[in-house]
Amino acid sequence: MFDYESMRLIWWALLGVLLIGFAVMDGFDLGVAILMPYVARTDIERRIVINTVGPVWEGNQVWLILGGGAIFAAWPALYATAFSGFYLAMFLVLAALILRPVSFKFRSKVAATRWRAIWDAAIFVSGLVPALIFGVAFGNVIVGVPFRFDDTLRMTYEGGLFGLLNPFALVSGLISVGMLTLHGASYLALKASGPVVGRAVSVARLVAPVTIVLFVLAGIWVAFGIDGYVVTSQLAHDGPSNPLSKQVTRQAGAWLTNYRTFPLTMMAPVAAVAALAIAPAMLRAGRAGLGFIVSGVGTASIIATAGLSLFPFMLPSSLEPQASLTVWDASSSHLTLKIMLFATVVFLPLVLLYTAWVYRVLRGPVTAAYIEGNDHSLY
Repeated sequence: MFDYESMRLIWWALLGVLLIGFAVMDGFDLGVAILMPYVARTDIERRIVINTVGPVWEGNQVWLILGGGAIFAAWPALYATAFSGFYLAMFLVLAALILRPVSFKFRSKVAATRWRAIWDAAIFVSGLVPALIFGVAFGNVIVGVPFRFDDTLRMTYEGGLFGLLNPFALVSGLISVGMLTLHGASYLALKASGPVVGRAVSVARLVAPVTIVLFVLAGIWVAFGIDGYVVTSQLAHDGPSNPLSKQVTRQAGAWLTNYRTFPLTMMAPVAAVAALAIAPAMLRAGRAGLGFIVSGVGTASIIATAGLSLFPFMLPSSLEPQASLTVWDASSSHLTLKIMLFATVVFLPLVLLYTAWVYRVLRGPVTAAYIEGNDHSLY
């Protein structure tokens, strides 16, 4: 049905969709966890916050599994290189994601104030750490990752955990924390009740402009302070996946090439800034549902901005630019991509339909009366 070049493009787009799906769907869970110490001041308010995400957080993590599975099967070279190079960082992310359900479960086992305070702090950490590290990882991809291949395509990574914490990556991490905190605040404005809603709206009003400033700063930094990557040799879009079959150079401002060549791509960063600015206004106006949708658009647009800037690169190499992984030389075989596309066409709509059904069934705010009336069955 599709030639090899088209299949690679389709799977590049699908990978972006899955990453955006994770950021939008599980992102508000992380944002809610980050916000809990600031928007909930009593035990019943904390339970309201926890139970807004309690029924949905497990389903939302399906997007992370789908994204990881897609990278593993469709982009094996990317999977091997990224997960090896970012191993310790990904270990911290997984530990934090595991900490979240453990905190939910153990918090409710004992009514003691100190016991619950410890697990509340763990919930905060379980939201902050993944949000920060995912942003730091994106920042390092834009700067370039220190890996190389030998003649047998055996990868060597020459970085470390603390090497990931360069200035641009830290700014990217703060952007990630900011956008997910705003998304979490929008969700709380929609699903929580009582004083929690007002505090969430107040946090959104503070976080949104800071995130906009950081996002614009990162854009200026990419334009004038970070060298991008350019393929300088002829690269067959339907050839075998061999990262060493091309020539790549680093050039100032190269990450802006796609925006100059395809002006419509500018819609992504413009939509990101607009959505971040509009979402708090929607929340203040009492239109929490629309505000939540707008904050999701902002999150999706920020991730799309990074992807469009990098294309066709997926993981640039700062040590050996020739070894950089691109859409055209890092994929699985044509047959594998076709089989995966068939499975995606069948199963992804089922995931979307089930998710929509769950959110419809669980619609409505979580109130103190609901918590007190179902004390033994809720977190």
